[in-house]
Amino acid sequence: MDTNTVQRTTLTMKETANYLGISYWLATQLVKRKKLPCSKVGGKILFRKEALDEYLTNQEQESLV
Repeated sequence: MDTNTVQRTTLTMKETANYLGISYWLATQLVKRKKLPCSKVGGKILFRKEALDEYLTNQEQESLV
């Protein structure tokens, strides 16, 4: 096993749309409306898988209220 390999914990916009099962367009709209947790790094928008899972959990909880 290579000890120099870094495990990615972030997703790109396209990967995030696929991960959430939504369109790329909808993902960009949610970012613009500040509804989807993300970080802007060097001109790129990145998403942590952990934050997306938490976002989904919160959306599920809100749907039950």
